[in-house]
Amino acid sequence: MEPRAAQLRRREGLGGEQEDRPSREGEPHFGNAECPGNNETHRGPDLLQWTRHMQAVKMQLLEQAQGQLTELLDQAMCEAIQAYPPQDRPVPSIPPDSLRKTREPSLGKRKVFINRKSLLDELMEVQHFRTIYHMFIAGLCVFIISTLAIDFIDEGRLMLEFDLLIFSFGQLPLALVTWVPMFLSTLLVPYQALRLWARPQSRVAWTLGVGLGFMLLAGHTAVLSVLPVHVALEYQLPPASRCVLVFEQVRLLMKSYSFLREIVPGTLRARGGEGIRAPSFSSYLYFLFCPTLIYRETYPRTPNVRWNYVAKNFAQALGCVLYACFILGRLCVPVFANMSREPFSTRALVLSIMHATLPGIFMLLLIFFAFLHCWLNAFAEMLRFGDRMFYRDWWNSTSFSNYYRTWNVVVHDWLYSYVYQDGLWLLGGRARGAAMLGVFLVSAVVHEYIFCFVLGFFYPVMLLLFLVIGGPLNFMMHDRRTGPAWNVLMWTMLFLGQGIQVSLYCQEWYARRHCPLPQTTFWGLVTPRSWSCHT
Repeated sequence: MEPRAAQLRRREGLGGEQEDRPSREGEPHFGNAECPGNNETHRGPDLLQWTRHMQAVKMQLLEQAQGQLTELLDQAMCEAIQAYPPQDRPVPSIPPDSLRKTREPSLGKRKVFINRKSLLDELMEVQHFRTIYHMFIAGLCVFIISTLAIDFIDEGRLMLEFDLLIFSFGQLPLALVTWVPMFLSTLLVPYQALRLWARPQSRVAWTLGVGLGFMLLAGHTAVLSVLPVHVALEYQLPPASRCVLVFEQVRLLMKSYSFLREIVPGTLRARGGEGIRAPSFSSYLYFLFCPTLIYRETYPRTPNVRWNYVAKNFAQALGCVLYACFILGRLCVPVFANMSREPFSTRALVLSIMHATLPGIFMLLLIFFAFLHCWLNAFAEMLRFGDRMFYRDWWNSTSFSNYYRTWNVVVHDWLYSYVYQDGLWLLGGRARGAAMLGVFLVSAVVHEYIFCFVLGFFYPVMLLLFLVIGGPLNFMMHDRRTGPAWNVLMWTMLFLGQGIQVSLYCQEWYARRHCPLPQTTFWGLVTPRSWSCHT
C-alpha cells in the first residue's frame, strides 16, 4: 500500500505549479496549455503513450468537426443560391471591402429553406423532455378513467361516450366535398392566369390576356370567399367541420397570393425579352400541399419517407382531438352550460374566467402540438419537405414580440414577407411602426373571422385581445426585456388571455342556444347575447 507521504507528494506534484520548460523531442506539444502532472518525475511510458493517443483523438475530432462545418456551410450556400435571386433579377454586386458595412435590403427579404428538424423532435431525444410528454399522456389516461368511473357510478355501466366529438365533426363529408371545388379553383386559375401574362405576344393580345387573367382571379377569389360561407350557413355545419372549411379557405387564399406575388413581378419585368419561363405545374402542385405559405420552385427534400413517423404524428393529432374533447366535456360544459340561466354578476364572471384558465392553456398547447407539430410534420414527411421549422421556442419568450414571431413561423413568414416588407416598400422604408400595425390589423381581423366562422356568431373577443392588449404589449414587452421574470409575466398573460377567451366564447355559445332571437336582425346577430340572456 502506498505510504501517505508518497500520496501527499504525488498530489502536490499533480496540483502544484509546473516549471516552464521546452518540450522534449518525441513529446507531444499542447500549444500554450500545460497539463497538470506533466513533469519528468512522474512521466512513464504508459503516460506518454496515453498522451499521444489523446493527441491523435483531438486531431481526429477537429478534422471531423471541420468536415461537418464545411458540409453545413456548403449546403447553406447551395440553398441560398437556389432561393436567391428571383427570376430575371440580377445579383447585386457588393465590394469586398464593404461587406461588413453594407447590407443589401433584398438579401434579407427572401426566406431561405434548409433541411432542419422540428424543435420538439430534437427535444424528444432528451429523456427529461420525454417525461413531460409522458405526463400529458398520463393526464389523458386520467380523463378517460374519470369518465369511466363517473359513468359507472351514475349509470352502472362502463362506456366512453363521444357525443361532443360526434357533434363537432357532424356533416364532415359535406365539408370535404365543398373543399374539392375550392382546391380545383386554386389549382387551375392562378397558374393559368400567370401563363396568360407570361406568354410572349402582341401588346393588344397581351392586354386582353391580362384582363382575362384578372377576371379569372376575381372568380377564383369569389369561389374561395363565398362557397364555404354559403355551405356553412345553409347546412348549419358544426364547429369542427367549419374548421376544415375556414382553414382551407384561408390557406388556399394565402398560397394563391404567395404564388402570384413571387412570380408575377419578375415575369412582367422580363416580358419583352426572351427566355420567359413560367414555373412548372408540378412545382405549383407540390406547393399547394407542402407545409409552407411561401412559394419557391424548389425546396430542400429529405431522401426518403418514414411512414412510421407519419403514422405516429397522425395518431398523436387524433389523440390531441380526443384530449380536447375530454377537457371541454369535463371542465367547460358543466360550468358554462347553465351559466346563462343565472343572474349576471361580476363575481360569477371573474370566477368563470379563473376557472377557464387551466382548460384554456391546455387547449392552446393541444392546438400547438396537434397542428403545428404533428399535422405539419406528417405532411412534410410524406412530401419529403426538408425544412421543418414550423415554430421556434416560443415557450422561452420574454417578450410578446418574440412570442408572435416564434409561435407560428409558417404564418409569420407570410405576414413578414407580404404585409410587413411590402408595407415598408410602399411607405418608403421609413414607417416601421405603421407596417407593424398593419401586420397586427391583418392578423387580428383574420383570427376574428376564423372564430366567427367556426362558432357561427360575431363576438370580437379575439379582435379586442389582439388590438387592445396584444398590440401595446408587443411594443412594451420588446426583445430588450430579458430574464425569468418577463417569461413568467408572458405566461401569466397567456393564462389570463386563454381564460378570457374560453369563458366568454362558451357563455355566448350557450346563451345563443338558450335565448334564440324571435326575429333575425343585423343588430341581433352582432350584439352579444350573453349580456341579456338570463332565463
